[in-house]
Amino acid sequence: MRYLHSMVRIKDIDESLHFYCDLLGLKEVRRKENEKGRFTLIFLAAPEDTESSQQVQAPELELTWNWDPEEYDGGRNFGHLAYRVDDIYALCQKLMDNGVTINRPPRDGHMAFVKSPDGISFELLQAGEAQPPQEPWVSMENSGSW
Repeated sequence: MRYLHSMVRIKDIDESLHFYCDLLGLKEVRRKENEKGRFTLIFLAAPEDTESSQQVQAPELELTWNWDPEEYDGGRNFGHLAYRVDDIYALCQKLMDNGVTINRPPRDGHMAFVKSPDGISFELLQAGEAQPPQEPWVSMENSGSW
């Protein structure tokens, strides 16, 4: 398992980049626009992490800007922690066997969401290529929020 990123939702890109980059000193490492989902993802990293020639992805902060206005309350501005895993199906099965609800099953063989006992959302991402879709995951519905 490898820690990937934490995600926070933002209301204003310019204001947020001023705070995170100009004031804190983080650097923008990539940006993704998703017209269909109507959001922008901006990934930031500490300068020391961006200067490294490591083959391993450095931990990042993901800023998510939803194009449609939304008020964030109850901690909704903090999204999730993300981890890359070697076998998403095996890990989800282990979690489920131990009483953890799979909030967003890995129907696509690539991504799942679960929550900690304290309600913190965790995104689990399959390392490398997605695994072929398989049961029981393909037929499993989402449960609760993630």
